[in-house]
Amino acid sequence: METTAAQTKQSSIQITGMTCAACANKIEKGLSKMDGVTSANVNFALEKASVTYDPAKVEIKQLEEKIKKLGYGSLSEVAQFNLEGMTCAACANKIEKGLSKLPGVTNASVNFAMETARVEFSPGEVSIQEMQNKVKKLGYTAIVKQEDQKSSDHRSKELSNQKRKLLISVILSLPLLWTMVGHFSFTSWIYVPELFMNPWFQLIMATPVQFYIGKQFYVGAYKALRNASANMDVLVSLGTSAAYFYSLYLTIEWSRMGTMHHGPQLYFETSAVLITLVILGKLFESLAKGRTSEAIKSLMGLQAKTALVIRDGKELTIPVEEVIVGDVVLVRPGDKVPVDGEVLEGVSSVDESMLTGESLPVEKRAGDAVIGATINKNGILRVKATKVGKETALAQIIKVVEEAQGSKAPIQRVADVISGIFVPIVVGIAVVAFLVWYFLVTPGEFSVALEKAIAILVIACPCALGLATPTSIMAGSGRAAELGILFKGGEHLEQTHKINAIILDKTGTVTKGKPELTDVLAEGNEAEFLRLVGAAEKNSEHPLAEAIVTGIQEKNIELPGTESFEAIPGFGIKSVVEGKELLIGTRRLMEKYDVDAKKAYESMSRLEESGKTSMLVAIDSRYAGMVAVADTIKETSKDAVSRLKEMGIEVIMITGDNERTAKAIAAQVGIDHVRAEVLPEGKAEEVKKLQAQGKKVAMVGDGINDAPALAMADIGMAIGTGTDVAMEAADVTLMRGDLTSIPDAIYMSRKTMANIKQNLFWALGYNTLGIPVAAIGLLAPWVAGAAMALSSVSVVLNALRLQRVKVKQ
Repeated sequence: METTAAQTKQSSIQITGMTCAACANKIEKGLSKMDGVTSANVNFALEKASVTYDPAKVEIKQLEEKIKKLGYGSLSEVAQFNLEGMTCAACANKIEKGLSKLPGVTNASVNFAMETARVEFSPGEVSIQEMQNKVKKLGYTAIVKQEDQKSSDHRSKELSNQKRKLLISVILSLPLLWTMVGHFSFTSWIYVPELFMNPWFQLIMATPVQFYIGKQFYVGAYKALRNASANMDVLVSLGTSAAYFYSLYLTIEWSRMGTMHHGPQLYFETSAVLITLVILGKLFESLAKGRTSEAIKSLMGLQAKTALVIRDGKELTIPVEEVIVGDVVLVRPGDKVPVDGEVLEGVSSVDESMLTGESLPVEKRAGDAVIGATINKNGILRVKATKVGKETALAQIIKVVEEAQGSKAPIQRVADVISGIFVPIVVGIAVVAFLVWYFLVTPGEFSVALEKAIAILVIACPCALGLATPTSIMAGSGRAAELGILFKGGEHLEQTHKINAIILDKTGTVTKGKPELTDVLAEGNEAEFLRLVGAAEKNSEHPLAEAIVTGIQEKNIELPGTESFEAIPGFGIKSVVEGKELLIGTRRLMEKYDVDAKKAYESMSRLEESGKTSMLVAIDSRYAGMVAVADTIKETSKDAVSRLKEMGIEVIMITGDNERTAKAIAAQVGIDHVRAEVLPEGKAEEVKKLQAQGKKVAMVGDGINDAPALAMADIGMAIGTGTDVAMEAADVTLMRGDLTSIPDAIYMSRKTMANIKQNLFWALGYNTLGIPVAAIGLLAPWVAGAAMALSSVSVVLNALRLQRVKVKQ
């Protein structure tokens, strides 16, 4: 039986112990081979595995055990709770069993005497709130005592450990470096203490560096070779061991011969300085990699930490994690809205710029929805929590960004294949180079041949190659998120730069999707005319009537009561206001009641040609004027279309509206190609037609009827202010509901791809050039070590440039 998408589950596992891209490939292959695993993706830069699997066949514990077998570690998080309501040890057992059964919980222990629970869990599988809900279902209360973020602790401990090792390595390597510098003819003036030249002193300095500081390379190499693969650790340990043990052999020989003069030409400094430089490079790399996930940190920083809830008539300040659906939350002026919810009482304006990019605060009153992490500006709001924890809009955004940063772009597969076969090839080249130098170039000169082989082993480490793509994807998708553009995966970030045709849905995408009163042509006093029209239309439920009434009320015109009202389907309305009979509607309505309105037909046609819906008004059987309503274009639509054309992209507008209205709207924003009167199911067909012409098509929409076309397109872009269905079907979500986000998304994709290509060119070019240079003897091993460290750091720093990309405003 095949595993369906509905049966599969996706989890993230934090991994420790990886040293290069080859490690990531090894774990990825190991997890992929497990029964029940559909796909596994390991991101070396994030040190995270994303696994899709069938929970009926394989559990998260088994995945973690597999990672351990491959020679690496996995991290889980720890949550601690204070428990209320327990009466005996049986209660503690019940809670412990209940928590242990939750997916993602690896260990749960409940202490009845202390009334506490300690839970080890995988955050990708289960949330704090789900654990609390489980305890609540069992009849008890769990209050978060402490949430220990092990993964962040691990990173900081790892960094401080690296710094400590580097300091020790530098102190021990400096005397050896001093002796090396003293060997050069052009530095003969530098004083080198006699002690430093003693082979036994050099051995004492080099040994801790080789086996204490360098232990991680030996451990990594052993794990790799045990699993029949090779990585950076193999190259470093091979190169440094060759230098160290050859020098040890020469030292013993020198001692055995009893020579008291200067020692032989040793290579202790080569191995020690190499290890020091690799450790330094890894430290710089870790610091730079930490910066690539700043977008996630800044998004998480937007979340409110506490919430003021009303329970049993009392106001309580609690951690935001403890808010449950249905809680009433009090949001004071200046406070962040803690969770997604619905306003029960109060009037205020809320700053939603963090989510929508809209700089003006939005008015909120009873019945309106509010979003967590937005800021309440002036009034007090009582809000009923509707979405909490990982269900909130911000949590969903963070999840999308995390998944995008952890996913692989197709271009990375190339780098993975290369780095997987690279190490064995390099070892082979190093052996050949050694033999050529030893037997042909400098016959019998073992030390010279060894030096060339060591330089090749060190210069060829594929670290930069493994970092080239993921760091760019992380930095690019993070910067895009700051601009309100959410790419659902690295593959979508890559594909977007290929787009050369864009289909825009009209309503709600090019236009605001909400009709507005645009024109008033009154025969007499305009205010009096609007007062009567507004009174008549306020009884109608038609969206156009609502637009007319809203437009009139915005002019601060008071509307009188209505004595009678009748809707005439297909024609308009008939109403009596203050004893006057009003007819509002089409030409046919006027003709039906013998009203002469021919003089208005020309103006009416002109308005209709500009995409507006016009309604004729008669008062007491005499033509009195006309009102026009239109779904107005968004302020930024024209500029966005212009930018897309400048980028060489064909823009097509698609709509179910009539052709005249569609062409009028298209003309206003500068769109040359229009597909009008297209049914919802026909939108996907239009996408297919363009694809058949060889075009890479992006579809941009905001409604349920756009979902099939969004899924069919090469890239589906959902306007973030639209429906959940559209956003689910799309590959890219434009949170700002603004068309300028489309060229921004394409620009970010192009910039990211250019950055990846620069990184791959640098990494591959560096190795390709470095190996022959080392082979012909033009590269000392310590210089190779410095260059290797520099290449990894330069790749990460180049990726970080994406965090400063500015888009056209």
